[in-house]
Amino acid sequence: MVVGLSAAEKNYIAGGIAVDLRSDGRGRHHFREFSIDTSVVPQANGSARICLGGTDVVASVKAELSTPPSGRPNHGKMEINVECSPTAAPEFEGRGGEELSMDLSRALQRSFLGGASGAGAAIDLASLSIVEGKLCWMLYIDGLVLSSDGNLLDALSIAMKAALSNCGLPKVDIISGTSPEEEPDYELSGNPEEFSRLETSLVPVIVTLTKVGKHYIVDATAEEESQMTAAVSVAVNKKGSVCGLTKRGGTGLDTSVLLDMISVAKRVSQSLLSTVDSEILASETRHNEEL
Repeated sequence: MVVGLSAAEKNYIAGGIAVDLRSDGRGRHHFREFSIDTSVVPQANGSARICLGGTDVVASVKAELSTPPSGRPNHGKMEINVECSPTAAPEFEGRGGEELSMDLSRALQRSFLGGASGAGAAIDLASLSIVEGKLCWMLYIDGLVLSSDGNLLDALSIAMKAALSNCGLPKVDIISGTSPEEEPDYELSGNPEEFSRLETSLVPVIVTLTKVGKHYIVDATAEEESQMTAAVSVAVNKKGSVCGLTKRGGTGLDTSVLLDMISVAKRVSQSLLSTVDSEILASETRHNEEL
């Protein structure tokens, strides 16, 4: 949160947005340049860090063996949690950081985990099943905000998509226990070359439209967010399907405005997804060359 902006600074921000020329030179519907670095947490099965302007976040995926969820014997499980480092911004200290962490976690859960049946999840949960009704993978997806200059939710969604793309699941050899009466006996392969990747082509990114005055912008900076009246975050995958929707701010939105914001988010998401995929591939290539 940015405090202490003068009336002239507020007018400058709003005026630039009104004429489609923001203070950093971007148009209303353009993202800042960003970088992605994968494999940044050695202990995790997959991880990534994204720097988006002054916003810096890390996501990691830890895979553990578990039992399938009740009522879905052929599915695995996913869990998402976000923490905001108290050093990321002054307002993250104490309850402020806890409340923001919960809000970000809920928005990402809404966008990545699908419905109660698992339908619409970012990852096909059936692909996480190992022995039906007995053994599956549980993916713990954690996000950490290191520094904040606005647009945390979108940055975290990109980092989590990259971390999932980077995730490798060890090979599981089932020795016995595939019949209904037996408990499975299994071994995890100790060969680091024996692992499987997740299918992540339909993992969404989140595009947040922030309304300032009569206009709305994507990838708002902290200063721009301080002037918002409302924000709508839309999770969109490569097929153009909306996977989740989150609204912030107390100002109501006309249906026509909301639908237009969703339309803009869907359009912006496709170029964003293309850039994200390219950045992930470039990072993976760099790491492979270093090995």
